[in-house]
Amino acid sequence: MIFNVARLRVKELAQALSVDSHEIISTCMLLKIPASSPLSSLTVEQSKEIVDYIQKTNPEQNIDEDNCDN
Repeated sequence: MIFNVARLRVKELAQALSVDSHEIISTCMLLKIPASSPLSSLTVEQSKEIVDYIQKTNPEQNIDEDNCDN
């Protein structure tokens, strides 16, 4: 997955992955990533960690990697 920005907001990642922002925030809590609202910023590394986790736990979730390329 390729991101062209240094930081990504929770709501932007949720939109790119076609999931709810609350699912991203819940995943952040499980992974001990500090994010408490849809406007919280994530680093590229944190975003990749979240994407990997969601792909592992929701294999039927169709994550379109092209949505994350800008």
